[in-house]
Amino acid sequence: MTDRDVFLPVGAQPTLDDLVDQAVTAEELGYDRAWFPESWGRDVVTPIATAAERTDEIGLGTSIANVYSRSPALLGQTAATLQEASDGRFRLGVGPSGPIVVENWHGMEFGNPLRRTRETIEIVKEVLAGDPVSYDGEYFSLDGFRLRCDAPDPTPPVDAAGLGPKAVELAGRFADGWHAVNYTREGVAERLADLRRGAELGDRDPDDSRVTLSVSCCALEDGERARELVAQHIAFYLGGMGTFYRDNLARQGREELAHEIYDAWQRGDREHATELVQSELRDQMGAAGTPEEAREQLERFEDIDGVDAIYISFPRGADPEEIRETMVAMAP
Repeated sequence: MTDRDVFLPVGAQPTLDDLVDQAVTAEELGYDRAWFPESWGRDVVTPIATAAERTDEIGLGTSIANVYSRSPALLGQTAATLQEASDGRFRLGVGPSGPIVVENWHGMEFGNPLRRTRETIEIVKEVLAGDPVSYDGEYFSLDGFRLRCDAPDPTPPVDAAGLGPKAVELAGRFADGWHAVNYTREGVAERLADLRRGAELGDRDPDDSRVTLSVSCCALEDGERARELVAQHIAFYLGGMGTFYRDNLARQGREELAHEIYDAWQRGDREHATELVQSELRDQMGAAGTPEEAREQLERFEDIDGVDAIYISFPRGADPEEIRETMVAMAP
């Protein structure tokens, strides 16, 4: 059975307390895991640590912590600490993000994101094992680092986010799971072959690699409002968040549409970009409408062979009450 997780918008909530309350609500509603992002605004560690204190059963995780703003050793320490704080409920999700975030916000050179992600995952896993870390890579060379506290038991899994074939292959080869973001239903099915190939290259069982698919959801009594919010959200990512999501959609057989949405957004015609998503793409990438309609659409994503968990994400334009209404409507 496919798990149903929830993706909590860290930066969009009025207060930290409001955000953590959403994690508490998610647990009460029966969600399997609450994922916390980190982009700008609040960091990801503090909300998870606070949520770990206020919840008892729901899984907690980062989706994603980027591999440029913290060193691999610090990410390992953080994962060990959050695993302890949550009594074994933590899962670390990492990824390279993109040049806009890494270079403009963190002042780091983007470089080779695949290599940096691989080295980060390898070092984090060595740190979490509790043994002295000896590592000589292209980006990182460590000698003698070791957790002063006991190694976490159980060891928290390490997932990787990835868009292109090589990034997904890397997740299968080195990580414990893959986070799929901004995919159509057909597109994610194609990338699963890359994940399996990566697992085989790493002499690992492909069935052990956990696939978590993000689906933008909005379920409101005002179904038209819900559909508009999801279409706007998808258009924003394809048109306004650099070229990675645009190119990822193009690889999924929607090249002309991807560029048309991107170009419309870039020239300031956001209404047209949203209309294109609404008519051509929304049902392939999201679940929106009345509660009954949105739940029915979500089940199509859950039926994808090879997907282990769906995490429900909320459109960026939704207010706290609309987020709550959707969370209740889409609960397991």
